[in-house]
Parts: sequence; C-alpha cells; structure tokens
Amino acid sequence: MGLISGAWVRLTDLLEGIGDWIGPLVLRIILAWEFVEAGLAKYSGSNWFGSIQDNFPFPFNMVPPDVSWLMATWFELVGGVLILVGLFTRFWAVSLSILTIVAVAAVHWGVGDVWSGDVRGYESFSEMLKGYAITNKGFGNYKLPLLYLVMFIPLILNGPGKASLDYAIRRRLVGH
Repeated sequence: MGLISGAWVRLTDLLEGIGDWIGPLVLRIILAWEFVEAGLAKYSGSNWFGSIQDNFPFPFNMVPPDVSWLMATWFELVGGVLILVGLFTRFWAVSLSILTIVAVAAVHWGVGDVWSGDVRGYESFSEMLKGYAITNKGFGNYKLPLLYLVMFIPLILNGPGKASLDYAIRRRLVGH
C-alpha cells in the first residue's frame, strides 16, 4: 500500500472511530435539548390541544386533549432526557418521531386536511414546499420537525453510539 493510501486509510479509520462516539452524541444532545425544551414549555404552560384536536390524525384525534397534553409533555421530557443519556434510545427515537409526525399534521403543516388525498389543501406541490420554513407565512412551518425526523433516522437504525448507556449496558451484557 502506498504512503498516501495508507495515510488515508488510517485517517478514515480514526475519523470513523471518533464518529462512533461523537456523531450520535451530537444528534442526541440537539434532539434532547429541543424535546426537553418543548416538554418544559408544555409543563409550565396551559393546554391548547383542545383547539387543534380535530387536526390530530387518527387515532390521536380520539384521545381527550388533556390526555394528549399530558402524554406529549411527559414523552418530550422523559424521552428527551433518556435520548440525551442514550438509554432505550431506539424506543424513544421512534416514540418522539411519532409525536413529531402528529405535531406536523396538527400544527406545523399549514392549510388543508391531512388525510384528504390532495396536497393538504394546497393548490400545488410548489405551494406546499413554501411551508419548508421556520416561520409561518400561511404555508406552514414544518422545516424543523422534518429535520428532527431526519436526525432520528441514524439513532433508530444505528443506535445511540458508544457514548451512551445503551452501549455500556450492551457491552456489559454481551461481555465485550
């Protein structure tokens, strides 16, 4: 192996080794921050789910608003903390993804009916894409929730990484 290719292999091996620790940890820190912050806002705020209950997709629209509020609050708080420390990470990543999808359907997407078969009441796909924004200009604001969903994918598929309680427990159980 040549000098350059050998150095390249060593460098990429080093970066991948660091990435097993740092990459998932950074995702977990950002997601935990966002979900704990949202949970704390709900915990200290008043329940506004009654005003959007009809926007929740089935079967979530069948749950009383007080129960939905309580579930969302505690899933965000507990899930955020456990995502941070990397405990039951895949469960919480899936659970918070579902919560995020419901939030997008109920709050962030914008105009229209979620399950109507059209593009949520938009006249065109390009009009719908205007909602890929941080602020609501009448077209929704689903950019951040979509980014959270994308950030959950590596945690669901690859796990929480080596800087996690899940990894430490697995090593202990498997004996490595």
